[in-house]
Amino acid sequence: MNPIEQALALLKAGKLVAIPTETVYGLGADARNPIAVQNVYLAKQRPSSNPLIIHIPHMNVLNDWAIDIPNTAFQLAKAFWPGPLTLILPRHPSVSKTITGGQESIAIRVPNHPLTLELLKRFDGGIAAPSANRYGRISPTTTEHVRTELGSRVDYILEGGACTLGIESTIVSLLEGAPIILRQGSISETDLSKVLKQPVYHQQWKTDAIKRENVLITPGSHFSHYAPTTPLYLCEKERLLETALHWARNNKRLCALSFSVPVNALLEHGVPDNCIAKWIVASDNPVLYAQKLYAYLHDFDATKSDCILIENPPNTEAWAAIRDRLQRAES
Repeated sequence: MNPIEQALALLKAGKLVAIPTETVYGLGADARNPIAVQNVYLAKQRPSSNPLIIHIPHMNVLNDWAIDIPNTAFQLAKAFWPGPLTLILPRHPSVSKTITGGQESIAIRVPNHPLTLELLKRFDGGIAAPSANRYGRISPTTTEHVRTELGSRVDYILEGGACTLGIESTIVSLLEGAPIILRQGSISETDLSKVLKQPVYHQQWKTDAIKRENVLITPGSHFSHYAPTTPLYLCEKERLLETALHWARNNKRLCALSFSVPVNALLEHGVPDNCIAKWIVASDNPVLYAQKLYAYLHDFDATKSDCILIENPPNTEAWAAIRDRLQRAES
């Protein structure tokens, strides 16, 4: 039995299978099996009010999962699927509210990974698959990350190599009026606007005018998320060296991810080597940075250091998704 056949058999039997995507590894279950879906929540220790993303093989089955689908959904699906775009649409009555966190909306996308696309086509259904990690923790971009995070809670891991994008999908709500970005991803506001030829807004723009209890809950929407167990602090370029020296001079071990400050800058100030667990000079290319970000955080966490220092990325659209993840991971 080859890996796809093994994953297919286990999913049909109601088991949990970690699946590779271009964004992060997902913890997959048969979306039509309520017990399997419930086991995803239990394995992740995820609140039942937090909905799951349904992965489908192609846009032609959207009507099996959603109703009252606007034309904008098909425009975006045609432009970006398979790919890192999740659409929020009205839930089809046949879809269990266990998946949707009790809401009348559903999160759905077509992932862009050859193994998982083949699995989905042969599965002939939808796979509910949030990130394959404990709730709130760093998302996994390799099978090693999945094993470390979930261990025996996952029944099988479909090996698909390191994820090529490295951060979660852009989430866009199409429930009412103008499209609204609910989570930043590698598909930007500009990308979406070019396809739709209309403005695309962010959740903050929408929620300013409504009561908090009416805000739509979406995957990854909790303020504290994507976080290592080690305390993480964001620093402006001018403060990074000063902050690192403060920790080191207090005999603390640290890790750092910086664009501009090399580790030699600390050593020149007399900081002993044993105070620096890992110091990485990051790429200034946002695509390459995103690809490696979670792997860096997993590696930093494994050192059991006292803190992780991250130099703030540029405040531009190209870095928006990365800034979002780092701000949610900050202590």
